[in-house]
Amino acid sequence: MLFQRTSIASAVALFVITTVNPVHAQAPAPSADSAPLQSVIVTGTRGSNRTQFDTMAPVDVFTREDIAAVESSDLNDVLAQLVPSYVVQRLPMADGQVFVRPATLRGLSPDQTLVLVNGRRFHRSALLGARGAQAPDLAQIPTSAIKRIEVLRDGASAQYGSDAIAGVINIILDDSVGTEISVRHAQYGAGDGKANEINARTGFAIGDGRLALFAELSQSDPTSRTRQRADAIAFQAAHPTLTVPNPVQRWGQPELESKRLGYNLTLPLGDVDLYSYGLFGTSEGTSDFNWRNPDTSTTAYNTSSAFPAFNLRTIYPLGFSPQYSNEQDDLQVAAGVRGRFSERLSWDLGASYGRNRIDYSLANSINASMGPASPTSFYLGRLTQEETVASANFNYELPLASLAQPVNIGFGAEFRNETYGVNAGDPASYTVGAGAATGLDANANGAPGFSARQAGSWKQDSYAAFVDVEVPLTRQWSVGVASRYEHFSEFGSNVDGKLSSRFAITPDFALRGSYSTGFRAPTPGQLNTSSTSQGLDTKTLLVFTSGRLANSDPLALALGAQPLKPEKSKNLSLGFTWKSQIGLSGSVDVYEIKLRDRFSTSASFAVPANVANPLRYTSINYFTNDFDTTTQGIDVVGNYLRRLGSGKLNTTLAWNYNTTSVDGGKTGVATNAAQRIVFEERLPRQKATFSTTYEQGQWSGLGRVRHYGSWTDSTGNATGDIFQRFGAIQFIDLAASYKINAKHTLRFGIDNVFDKYPDEATYQASRGLIYSRNAPYDTDGRNLYVEYKVKF
Repeated sequence: MLFQRTSIASAVALFVITTVNPVHAQAPAPSADSAPLQSVIVTGTRGSNRTQFDTMAPVDVFTREDIAAVESSDLNDVLAQLVPSYVVQRLPMADGQVFVRPATLRGLSPDQTLVLVNGRRFHRSALLGARGAQAPDLAQIPTSAIKRIEVLRDGASAQYGSDAIAGVINIILDDSVGTEISVRHAQYGAGDGKANEINARTGFAIGDGRLALFAELSQSDPTSRTRQRADAIAFQAAHPTLTVPNPVQRWGQPELESKRLGYNLTLPLGDVDLYSYGLFGTSEGTSDFNWRNPDTSTTAYNTSSAFPAFNLRTIYPLGFSPQYSNEQDDLQVAAGVRGRFSERLSWDLGASYGRNRIDYSLANSINASMGPASPTSFYLGRLTQEETVASANFNYELPLASLAQPVNIGFGAEFRNETYGVNAGDPASYTVGAGAATGLDANANGAPGFSARQAGSWKQDSYAAFVDVEVPLTRQWSVGVASRYEHFSEFGSNVDGKLSSRFAITPDFALRGSYSTGFRAPTPGQLNTSSTSQGLDTKTLLVFTSGRLANSDPLALALGAQPLKPEKSKNLSLGFTWKSQIGLSGSVDVYEIKLRDRFSTSASFAVPANVANPLRYTSINYFTNDFDTTTQGIDVVGNYLRRLGSGKLNTTLAWNYNTTSVDGGKTGVATNAAQRIVFEERLPRQKATFSTTYEQGQWSGLGRVRHYGSWTDSTGNATGDIFQRFGAIQFIDLAASYKINAKHTLRFGIDNVFDKYPDEATYQASRGLIYSRNAPYDTDGRNLYVEYKVKF
């Protein structure tokens, strides 16, 4: 059996009893307002008439109103509040992940969810995050430009190719006619984190076509949930003539400014339609790094015979906290033409280009090994991810006399090129100067730059062909079969398949299920790059420098590195869905995802004494197909829509239970008990959202409860992890809107009404951190906001 947990079985049984068999004694008469919303979807099917209720796999649809009800311009935060199994972290003071935040669907890796925009693959970020995951940065997509979001919660590699192991997120851009401008201001209850946002969108007809233009400008101040470090207090006591800042470093969200522009075009030209969209964005942000204590925490303050007259205390007498900055520009452009050869055969030819480019810099720092010749600010280098995709898609509706409806046959081909580039930083950011031999820290202190030996450009091509067939065997029973062949220039070929089915027991109740295989191909950045990072041990408060080597590096090979290969999955999903005339609808889906050859970082190795170590690494590691896992879970979604008094009530419950266990492997996670705990328990197993909206006249109100289950955090120390278990927590959000007239709307709300915080991260107190930086939710407390919107 897929599940053997009696608590889950009991919950499902109770949910089925209370939803499939509602009490009818006083049921209201059916009406348009109480009928469940069933919009036609385009994700997970190539048919033209599927709704959420008709699909053979679970698909969530979120409207513009759903998106606007979340107080954030970051699409990651929006999805985290709308999708139960979607979790995103803040990760303050975590290098590039402060700005490109990792997000997971169904507890899997961030790069195991495929992201589409208008049905076309959205490019990855240039950042290789935790365990080397390289995923799209959803924050680059302006929420004000979105018409709806479709989330396919099922493996779909046989339909879409690499990355669709956990599912697919398809973002449909707005194309409506009219103009809308909104201004939003938000601030945390603690008085910091002020955020201002201006959104503008206009759409107009061009003949029988449409063009929508949109722009978004946002700016947010940093937050700080920090206490003074104990060693800073001791340093102040030891040096009473100095005035040490309190706190010496800041834990919280970064200072950030973003600009987004875009368009969405559909233009009929005779018998064909021309379509195109473009997304353009830039952002700049700055975050603190760990404080360097002149007395204890770094060898940068050591005296050196190489520079007898140099003393870093003359530059930083109070110590220093490096300032890490990220400048990012992002581009995605897609265009194509589509039409019909006949009434039953349609075609679509299109191409897209995406690029993400990140420049890093560091201020308030030093390369101590260079002595007095070192600058105090550094350009660390650039990462670039580029993707070009061209595809031909065809769809044929084959009529058969024995079937009530035509067989839908989708087929096509795709070419994709990925290029990854690393540009070196200032030489001073990675130089190992003369003082290193006498014990002074080398590299830019806080974040070493990309060295000339790490710089380069690498590419990978892939060619794919697919077929996707949906057969309505009877009016009640449909089956689907899909297969995809894909060849990669770096490691060869891959074939995946999917079998799915749906059986309608009644017009309002149906069973569904699917079985599929899937894969995620390693990227050029994962295959070829190396990097250098620094950290601070929470026990010793000493800085350590780690190096990640490319798998082809001779030293990595000597330590056991193997060529990387695709991650492979087997996905099984079973469930049922229902709708009723009293406004009640929903679904229950149980799933199991078996993954083998999962991508991760190897165990860390001490650098052998007889090996050259020009970048002064404390330890080294490499990427590896490390271990196998099984993920099991259940999604429960219910919606109730009905008239209540003179208004309309809409209530939604969404609950996910998800657990991942490590089945085995060769190194790292599989054989290291600490890493196994991190992997299996780092995310909540339960996450739920219960929300209710009520509209009456000019007023509408929203109440939402967000629940996160317990989870385990770790320090990530070089000298051994320390673990802490955090309990379940709930947040309550309230909001209200008032339509001043047909054009003007005022909205105000409070997220985390009761200003709840999780337990303090006791093992992080030595660094001044109050709440865990790995929390799967915002730890900044109550957030208040107001928004004014005008439509023309």
